[in-house]
Amino acid sequence: MAEETDRDTSRTVVQTYVPAYQRDLWDDHAEELGMSRSEFVKAMVQAGRQYFGTEPATPREGGSSTADTTEDSDLEDEICGYLADTGPSSWDELLAGVTGDIETRLENSLQELQEADVIRYSGRAGGYVLVEGADE
Repeated sequence: MAEETDRDTSRTVVQTYVPAYQRDLWDDHAEELGMSRSEFVKAMVQAGRQYFGTEPATPREGGSSTADTTEDSDLEDEICGYLADTGPSSWDELLAGVTGDIETRLENSLQELQEADVIRYSGRAGGYVLVEGADE
């Protein structure tokens, strides 16, 4: 695997084709999460890669994994966008601006995933679990 310093970090286009209803579902979910379609798809792909164990776990300098690179970059974009919209902001204002109402977003997302039979709550397992076969 290439060293972290050898990686090309410039942005590039990735294109895929999905049914219109799927794109509409993604757009709705992205909007509920306060994300663009691009941010949503990128986050879902990264989450899937981590879930399936294909995301490299090799720590980079500072102890964070390579998955953090995308998350850090996305957060940096959000911070800059927030500051461009609002101007000078305190720590608390920035925190609220980039996290929004995370508890409500989490609750809504969990509810939607349960309604779609993608996850369920299991007392026996001690929390939320993926429904077997939901990704097929």
